[in-house]
Amino acid sequence: MYTVTGKKDQKSEMLKQHATMVKKLAYQLKAKLPPSVELDDLIQAGMMGLLDAINRYEDSHGAQFETYAVQRIRGSMLDELRSADWLPRSIRKNMRDIETAITQLEQQFSRQPSESEIAKKLDISLDDYYETLADCQGHQLVYYEDFHDDEGGGEHFLDRFLNDDSQDPIKGLLESDFRDALVESIEALPEREKILMGLYYEQELNLKEIGAVMNVSESRVCQLHSQAIARLRAHLKERAWTGVV
Repeated sequence: MYTVTGKKDQKSEMLKQHATMVKKLAYQLKAKLPPSVELDDLIQAGMMGLLDAINRYEDSHGAQFETYAVQRIRGSMLDELRSADWLPRSIRKNMRDIETAITQLEQQFSRQPSESEIAKKLDISLDDYYETLADCQGHQLVYYEDFHDDEGGGEHFLDRFLNDDSQDPIKGLLESDFRDALVESIEALPEREKILMGLYYEQELNLKEIGAVMNVSESRVCQLHSQAIARLRAHLKERAWTGVV
């Protein structure tokens, strides 16, 4: 049947044709994740997403296949990460401790605290603080559990940015005051971290490229990125709980 219609051959050809795109997307995502995440796992998940895209795509969708496929590939990779729970709870706890320290110091000083001040607040050495930041590579701005904290923290801070019970909380955030709050939070970052976030998310440079631009090591970029995310989350939490949303 497939020999007559050519469908099987066509699918195989499309898989081969777009395999490079899967690898490219996997490398881009891997650059933002901890070393424990295996590149091959991302590629395998991405190939499954590509196959799903090939099976589902129709010309009547009105979009270029590549555009449609990228969404399915990235979605499959993110599903793989969520199912693998790639960021251990211990690391998330460390980052919550850093966020809490930043919030308390901001309230105390009415400014962004320095790295040495954060380390002192945590009662650890500056070197240990840097090591913690490096270990927390891959920490995210938003987690699904932020909407309904299942670890007993009782935060629910992102719920305060939502105006309704949206079935898609991320979409609900983008349609709420969260975007404005995030822009304000980025503007409040120390200048170097603000530049880093622009290079990383707007220009999509990898850590090595950012290090070359900023004249620092790749590991230092990783530390600054983790710290910037912690500052953003701390600022957003403060806005949510004080009702300024």
